[in-house]
Amino acid sequence: MSQGSNFVDYVKVCCRSGHGGAGSSHLHRDILTSKGGPDGGDGGRGGHVIVKGNAQLWTLLHLKYRKHIIAGDGDSGGSSLRSGKYGRDEILEVPLGTIAKDAETGETIFEITQDGETRILTNGGRGGLGNWHFKSATQQTPRFAQPGEPGQEVWNILELKVLADVGLVGFPNAGKSTLLSVVSAAKPEIADYAFTTLVPNLGIVAYRDNKSFVMADIPGIIEGASKGKGLGFRFLRHIERNSVLLFMIPADTSRSIKEEYHILLHELTEYNAELTHKPRILAITKSDLLDAELEAEMKKEIPEGMTAIFISAVAQKGLTELKDILWREINKP
Repeated sequence: MSQGSNFVDYVKVCCRSGHGGAGSSHLHRDILTSKGGPDGGDGGRGGHVIVKGNAQLWTLLHLKYRKHIIAGDGDSGGSSLRSGKYGRDEILEVPLGTIAKDAETGETIFEITQDGETRILTNGGRGGLGNWHFKSATQQTPRFAQPGEPGQEVWNILELKVLADVGLVGFPNAGKSTLLSVVSAAKPEIADYAFTTLVPNLGIVAYRDNKSFVMADIPGIIEGASKGKGLGFRFLRHIERNSVLLFMIPADTSRSIKEEYHILLHELTEYNAELTHKPRILAITKSDLLDAELEAEMKKEIPEGMTAIFISAVAQKGLTELKDILWREINKP
């Protein structure tokens, strides 16, 4: 199976937390005591459904076929003020960058960004109070206790936004997959037609002195992606989580570099204006097709104030300089 078919970035699950155990209404009795007071213990709380961050995971594939997540019920309280056992918590491990949402309202509940971070997705029902809580001056032997609270059953969405240092932004066929396959150990599917990449591919790019950074090849944007055309929204949400955006425009583009850059930028702005605050670098790909004269002409088309570099993944041109530029941007304070 390729990484593509394994990449799952969206799951919808039904989470059922455990019911709380009932409190006990026991009255103390032993050989010496025929009419003792209340000693019924509290019920245990029902199990929570908990989400936990795991830095070793990159996808939600392991949750794809788990439609129903069911936590355990709490036990009832016992005599001698014994509390019932808590229900079993159900823990869902997820990659960093996972967002939990309410499936009905679409509202974001929380986001997991750190390894080992735990958040309760669905609260277990509280255990009922035992009868000893209800003893008073006027009521010495209460013969009642609280029932446990019921658990909750809620449909939730877990959605992954890839966390990477560098996100590659460009139209289909801009050479993003080729670049990733050359500078990292990732093996994305590469072919000479649009939309080869239908899911983000992640690669670890080795840098000088055993340093490295994560690069994500985000599927190609098409004009109108921000309005949900094609698979637009599914693609664009991954760009939100990258710290540096590397815009890639092929040297053999039918439009001018400036025009293509502005279309890409427009799609990002329409989708989420905050994306435009991220550092942006421009790479002119497939530049092994250019001679010095053509390259000089194209340099005039580069948008003002933009850091730009001419590269060719196939001819290994400009890749070291590109890594240097990216490393500096990623590590800017």
